[in-house]
Amino acid sequence: MANLQLGDTVPDFTQASNEGDIEFHKWAGDSWVVLFSHPADYTPVCTTELGEVAKLKSEFEKRNAKVIALSVDDTESHKGWIGDIDETQKTTVNYPILADADKKVSDLYGMIHPNANAKVTVRSVFVIDPNKKLRLTITYPPSTGRNFEEILRVIDSLQLTDNYSVATPVNWKDGEDVVVAPTIPTEEAKKKFPKGVTEIKPYLRMTPQPDK
Repeated sequence: MANLQLGDTVPDFTQASNEGDIEFHKWAGDSWVVLFSHPADYTPVCTTELGEVAKLKSEFEKRNAKVIALSVDDTESHKGWIGDIDETQKTTVNYPILADADKKVSDLYGMIHPNANAKVTVRSVFVIDPNKKLRLTITYPPSTGRNFEEILRVIDSLQLTDNYSVATPVNWKDGEDVVVAPTIPTEEAKKKFPKGVTEIKPYLRMTPQPDK
């Protein structure tokens, strides 16, 4: 099983999907990517998740992010299930679902957790940046549906903190105050962040979000 860690270059692969064969790195291009696995087709929790991602696709696109799902079922199974998702979630699945019947991608990305279930993928989420570097992983148990608003929030944070010397505090949402990086002395921070720096402690300084 792969042990992908943050900062690693994610493995490339070619795999079938409901939208044809996907050459992953080529398909990703210069975009951020959210790759998320689900245990199997025709599962109730995942039906709601894949519908929600379809509804949020425009939000991902605003952030230059592509979404792609994966399960170990084949493309014919995916096509039938997509009809159910569209019907029950009142949406249209508008992104590829990888058909990982040979578990090639699942093994590359460590999506099979034998002590959970050796036959299906767990609910993993991988956020990958345009340099093909892994920036976030979250793994959920089969019984708990994912919060894709949280995935969008993380992408907002990653894109902001990549461009500015800041970090985002607990429960931060786009537009709220951010933390000044601890490596920057306060006097320098006041010049760097003209909207103002509030020093709560020498190591805890807040400033309005710099790109707003």
